[in-house]
Amino acid sequence: MDLDALCHRTRQVVAYVCGQRNDKTCTDLRCRIPTSYFNLATCSDYWSSYAEVFDPDTHRSVGKHTGLTNHVERFNATLRNRLGRFTRKTLSFSKKKENHEAVLHLFLLKYNQDMKDRWLTRHI
Repeated sequence: MDLDALCHRTRQVVAYVCGQRNDKTCTDLRCRIPTSYFNLATCSDYWSSYAEVFDPDTHRSVGKHTGLTNHVERFNATLRNRLGRFTRKTLSFSKKKENHEAVLHLFLLKYNQDMKDRWLTRHI
């Protein structure tokens, strides 16, 4: 399981963490988010760890019907589409966690550069 935090404006991944879907992984994700994002509004699904880890003054738990998590869902679909090891019931899996993390990191470098280029093209 991988958790990620995306910037709503640029759609870049600002933080990610590999691990089980538990409180520790959620805390690790929060620690990796740059401090410049701390006072901004955040949205997530109803997973209880998010409510415990993120500031209740700026965080909202929302359902899919609101559309506020659609960028994250779209990113997860892109990740599964482009990297076979992220699909369910696949033969393209990493035997080592280090390889899984390395592939994800390389993908995110390229993805973030593509999102930056796209954003700059639209706003310059």
